[in-house]
Amino acid sequence: MPVLGTLPVEARPEDLPAAYRPGAFLFTSPAGVLLAEGERAVLGSPVEAVGALGDDEIVVGAIPFDPAKPSRLVIPEVVRRSGPLPATPRPAPRVAARWLAQHTDADAYRTGVRRALELMASGALSKVVLARRLDLVAAEPVDVLDLVRALAARDPRGHTFAADLGDRTLLGTSPELLVRRKGRLVASNPLAGSRPRSEDPVLDGRNATELLASAKDRREHAVVVTAVADALAPYCKQLTVPSEPELLPTRSMWHLSTQVAGVLADPDTSVLELATALHPTPAVCGTPTAAARRVIGELEPFDRGFYTGVVGWSDARGDGEWIVTIRCGEVRGATLRLFAGAGLVPGSDPEAELAETGAKLRTLLGALGVEESA
Repeated sequence: MPVLGTLPVEARPEDLPAAYRPGAFLFTSPAGVLLAEGERAVLGSPVEAVGALGDDEIVVGAIPFDPAKPSRLVIPEVVRRSGPLPATPRPAPRVAARWLAQHTDADAYRTGVRRALELMASGALSKVVLARRLDLVAAEPVDVLDLVRALAARDPRGHTFAADLGDRTLLGTSPELLVRRKGRLVASNPLAGSRPRSEDPVLDGRNATELLASAKDRREHAVVVTAVADALAPYCKQLTVPSEPELLPTRSMWHLSTQVAGVLADPDTSVLELATALHPTPAVCGTPTAAARRVIGELEPFDRGFYTGVVGWSDARGDGEWIVTIRCGEVRGATLRLFAGAGLVPGSDPEAELAETGAKLRTLLGALGVEESA
């Protein structure tokens, strides 16, 4: 496979998002930018991928929310890499789309939240992450390239991604690292608990302070961190888990964040094995996992597909990086479907949870220059 690991001197990291074309795979992170093109093979599961790679090959793509369903994993023909994008956001190119309509399921979401709270009150589960959709319909096919460039420019240190799903394109900017492996070193950055950002610096600071002090959000966060640590512990001879969360800012949200770091006991453990062991975390599903997954199936009026799944890459050495597929959408022709969810626990308020999903939708809506209709 031609792997262009060393680009010409004149090439810059931002050249790779600009070179992206629909059908390719783009992945940006603080560690660097990867652009993969062509399809040497298409695989349907992480298990297939672990044993399918030649010495000079990588696998890229997406794993769905339900790990039992088919993945979309590709061994590409050509891979180009560069260092990370510049940390400073750049002027985002305008997304040239004439939006004709929005279709929201806000009322159904409120109803679902109320029903989930009833189930929690009965003791059926302690937390569930409930999601909703927002469909935008344009006058002509949505230009995926425009949207990818805008996302990468707005949040250059996030994980901007675009993955071909065959009949549609999955894209977004996720703040949440599920797992990264480099040699024996392993990292995961679970997030849970959030507040919206504000252009008013006083209100923005108040939201951040409130989040860091929130007992409810800290309890929710601790559940996710414990689940991540418990999943990684059998694979690690050393695991470091900070006792206190920190604040992680993105363009649209504040998050409670914990940086988990480990050293693998077995150097042959691949990043895909770790991703499979971790996914799905309580941050996107709930607790207990089986009960939360059943409730999601009953209350969400759509199949999540690859939303709250995993997207990323792995090489033949087992190194790679996989992120949680949030702050994302799917482009199919003239329709852009956006997704957002919120973690529900006893005492959650339907209107507040709806507002949280609206704040999360602004990651993509901001790149489009539109607001969600009431």
